[in-house]
Amino acid sequence: MTQETRILLLDDHSLFRESLSRLLEAEPGFRIVSNCATASDAFEVLNREPLDIILLDFDLGEEQAPAFLKKLRECEFPVKVLMVTAGMSDADAVESFRDGVSGIFLKHRPPDQLVNSIKQVMNGEVSLDLKAVRQLISGYGDNKEPKKALTSREQLVLKAVFAGLTNKEIAVDLQISESSVKAVLQQLFAKSGVRSRSQLVRIALEQVWQ
Repeated sequence: MTQETRILLLDDHSLFRESLSRLLEAEPGFRIVSNCATASDAFEVLNREPLDIILLDFDLGEEQAPAFLKKLRECEFPVKVLMVTAGMSDADAVESFRDGVSGIFLKHRPPDQLVNSIKQVMNGEVSLDLKAVRQLISGYGDNKEPKKALTSREQLVLKAVFAGLTNKEIAVDLQISESSVKAVLQQLFAKSGVRSRSQLVRIALEQVWQ
């Protein structure tokens, strides 16, 4: 990444914040602007200096992420949000995407994967931890179906998109050509009425959980 990414950590566990701050500060192109324990502290930072991304814990002790995200939307701060959490329900994961988060990262995963997730979000992509939406990935749930039925190949490609695979990687995984992958993606875009992968992820979540 050629441009410095300005990061704010919002987590009520001080040891985790300090450890993560040191880790990310050592990454070229990353700068930790502040690490905060409360939403009010985070908004003080937001009001005085620009940020690129907030790493947000879902459970902030007495506070919860949804309330923070709602206020963030109301204030229209131009900042991306990556949820970094020990765990959350499938419904909370979907609601977080509806509230504007660009990704979900579970804390038990390796630190280098968090770096990749931050870069994905900063590139305008959705960074999704598969375990955070188990019901979606396992086949849209037992009783929920997308508005428009998907073929078996479309379902496989969609799951691969959620896994963050590139077209080339999907082609290798499914043993089909890369052009076939692109064709299936175009079919998914057409059925969902979207133009990008990130939009596809969000519309799939909304259709499944509404």
